Amino acid sequence: MNVIRQWFQRFLSDPQAVILALVLLLGFLVVLTMGRMLAPVFAALVLSYLLEGVVATLQQRGMPRLAAVVLVFIIFMVFLGFILFGLIPRLSYQITELVQQLPHILGKGQDALMQLPQRYPDLFSQAQVHDLIDAIRAEVAGLGQRVVSVSVASVVGIITLLVYLILVPLLVFFFLKDKDRIIAWITAFLPRERALTTRVWREVNAQIANYVRGKIWEILIVGGVSYLTFVIMGLQYSVLLATLVGLSVVIPYIGAAVVTLPIAAIGFFQWGWSADFWYIMVAYGVIQMLDGNVLVPLLFSEVVNLHPVAIIIAVLVFGGLWGFWGVFFAIPLATLVQAVLRAWPSRTVPLPHPS
Repeated sequence: MNVIRQWFQRFLSDPQAVILALVLLLGFLVVLTMGRMLAPVFAALVLSYLLEGVVATLQQRGMPRLAAVVLVFIIFMVFLGFILFGLIPRLSYQITELVQQLPHILGKGQDALMQLPQRYPDLFSQAQVHDLIDAIRAEVAGLGQRVVSVSVASVVGIITLLVYLILVPLLVFFFLKDKDRIIAWITAFLPRERALTTRVWREVNAQIANYVRGKIWEILIVGGVSYLTFVIMGLQYSVLLATLVGLSVVIPYIGAAVVTLPIAAIGFFQWGWSADFWYIMVAYGVIQMLDGNVLVPLLFSEVVNLHPVAIIIAVLVFGGLWGFWGVFFAIPLATLVQAVLRAWPSRTVPLPHPS
């Protein structure tokens, strides 16, 4: 009990620390227990948070807030329409075409694997190659079953999508329009003495804003440049692969390595071990190099640097809790943890003498 009392006196004796802990605990419980029910609200909050930067910029240039909100909302709806009616149909078409070509691709891959024992007899045996082919066939069969199960549940997915398409834009508009009123209503329930919580929020808000907006730009730029590169070089399924490359930047360190596999596979099945295959791999490597060494430092110059181990742990933990959004916000959430630990008041309590 003495150890617990000393720990409490060191970390929770300050009322500001207690208020901050309660706010964090309440927010975590709301997301963890009602995350599925409030998913449209959270999605609208994220989108309105992204669009708020544009609205604030227009306000600084003299435009009234309502006019700025209406203009930004119209641009958002145009972009959403492009995704729904321009990008998603092409993605669906290319995915369907890829599934239809899958037996031919597997046959060509099997022929390439069967040649490995002849070319490298010291490294591969016929038994190893047959075991690998059987494992691939089993995975493909399991994938087919999952596709069938997804298609059976597609009706529920379509209904959910329609609900999102109606509710999310509506919520985004009202979050932008009535931002001050909503914030005032929420802060009315918080204690008046919340200086520590306000200081942590201001620091984290700046970091999250820089990170999320920079990450959106990184997705658009990397995906767009990859699409142009794949189209110019004649790579099949360019829309699908460019979308994967753009989304791969969400997962630090791991995403780029994982997306390399489908690009290499499609390039090999299209061209074999020819010069075109190596050209597309070199071009993809150049895109990743420019992204990591030029674009990321330019977009995230003001983001708090985190150790790679901390980033990987944050991706695993928050991704396991909240899926895609947890992965997307892994670095901002890790930044929140870092800011809380740095700002948390502690009182040095002398330890008792061992005697």
